[in-house]
Amino acid sequence: MSFLFGKKKTPAQMMRENQRLLQRAMRDLDRERAAMEKQEQKIIADIKKMAKKNEMGTVKIMAKDLVRTRNTCKKFMLMRANIQGVSLKMTTIKSQHAMSEAMKGVTRAMGRMNKQMNLPQIQKIMQQFEKESEIMDMKEEMMNDVMDDAMGASDDEEESENLVNKVLDELGLENMAEVGAIPSAVGEPAPAQTEEPSADLDADLEARLNNLRR
Repeated sequence: MSFLFGKKKTPAQMMRENQRLLQRAMRDLDRERAAMEKQEQKIIADIKKMAKKNEMGTVKIMAKDLVRTRNTCKKFMLMRANIQGVSLKMTTIKSQHAMSEAMKGVTRAMGRMNKQMNLPQIQKIMQQFEKESEIMDMKEEMMNDVMDDAMGASDDEEESENLVNKVLDELGLENMAEVGAIPSAVGEPAPAQTEEPSADLDADLEARLNNLRR
């Protein structure tokens, strides 16, 4: 039946049409008020002219016309102010309608997002993540312990060897085999190897090692 009665107008279209009608009415009132103001100025000029001629009867009649003209101008101004107030109200309603439509769209979007967010599933994922993270931390700690154990012995042995080499360097010896070749005094033949020089040298080496470890 729309082809018989025409297409139904939307609220936005009706709002625009009403705004145009109100704007047209205000323009008409402005034109009428401007014409009445010109008429008022003409009446004032005529009153002054008749007063100079001392035609007081005519002056009184024209004074009544002046009062009516001024009252009409005031009514035009009040009517225009009322129409402008209605126009502003319609603009406010239009803005509120646009805001409500925007909020409606946002509400629909938020509803769709809330439906897509499966809280139990998200909670399960977070729990699984925390569990796997703890397992990974434990494995990393165990790997560090294994690596420390594997590298610790060689590191200790290497450190000990370095300390011994430093002591030997201080004594001017190249290796442990030369320990027994140290002469007891300059210019004297080396005595037969006994346990006493070896014991003294061992004690000296041990003392130096202890000092280096400190």
